[in-house]
Amino acid sequence: MIRAILSGDLPRSRFLSFLLMAIFLCLALAPLLFPGTRSLDVAARVCVFILLVASYDLLLGYTGIVSFAHTMFFGIGGYGIGIAMARMDPTWSAIAVGTAAAILVSLALSFVIGLFSLRVKAIFFAMITLAVASFFAILASQLSNLTGGEDGITFKVPEALRVRVTTYYVVFGSSLALFLALLRVVNSPFGRVLLAIRENDFRTEALGYRTVVYRTIANCLGAVVATLAGALYALWLRYTGPNTTLDFSIMIDILLMVVIGGMGTMYGAVIGATLFVVAQNYLQDLMKLASAATQGIPLLPNLLHPDRWLLWLGVLFILCVYYFPTGIVGKLRSR
Repeated sequence: MIRAILSGDLPRSRFLSFLLMAIFLCLALAPLLFPGTRSLDVAARVCVFILLVASYDLLLGYTGIVSFAHTMFFGIGGYGIGIAMARMDPTWSAIAVGTAAAILVSLALSFVIGLFSLRVKAIFFAMITLAVASFFAILASQLSNLTGGEDGITFKVPEALRVRVTTYYVVFGSSLALFLALLRVVNSPFGRVLLAIRENDFRTEALGYRTVVYRTIANCLGAVVATLAGALYALWLRYTGPNTTLDFSIMIDILLMVVIGGMGTMYGAVIGATLFVVAQNYLQDLMKLASAATQGIPLLPNLLHPDRWLLWLGVLFILCVYYFPTGIVGKLRSR
């Protein structure tokens, strides 16, 4: 049963299995285990970013595509929901229309980018996607009549989603279903071809596989899942704007999560996103306690001051890369 749900891709490590089960239970029971608005917000963000990172790992870890346009598709999903909900009545029909429109836009953009850009070398493709993403971010800021400009769009949701716990379980259930779907994709014959392209695209082409076609499909699939993640994030926040979905710092965060968790493993997205989002939200609180506890010791209180949390987050990242060069999941599986 479990093997079928996980598409035959078992964790292959007892400790990894324990970590994954603990994360699943914490997220599934978050409203009961962690009462409070902030804790539920962190849990919802973890769900969304697990899905977003998994969709990016499909490109980077499984296909070897370095793209900087992933936050653009994330933003398209958010703006699709935001614009539809702001201009229509806050109903499920508006959510369906906004999501469908966002998916169509993302499919069109990802297809064009994939078709015309994946024939070039990796570094040039990365630069093209960066240029497109930057242009889209500027466009979203300038079209204030449609997108709300820098202020973004605040909107109402259907009455059933006005209870935060209900919205949380919509986010959790949708993220889980889409994650399992991605797991099925990477463990299918299609996923095996993507891995072959990552390892040696010339040899894969020689075997008769049209690598451009496979890369384009992977690019479109990753874009659609990122769009759905953006739609879920907008529904949770009841707001969308350039700083919440289109900021380039989010792209950097996604890269960090992929590297920390382990590229080429869907479970790496779970571990990396969970650790990063939790650290991002609670590291300052821990440092505040540590700073207070080390009062009287030279230098330590200043080094552990909450304002220096980004410094220590960077140190933690460097340590992860040094001790886990294949990511946490890769290291656990090798043991």
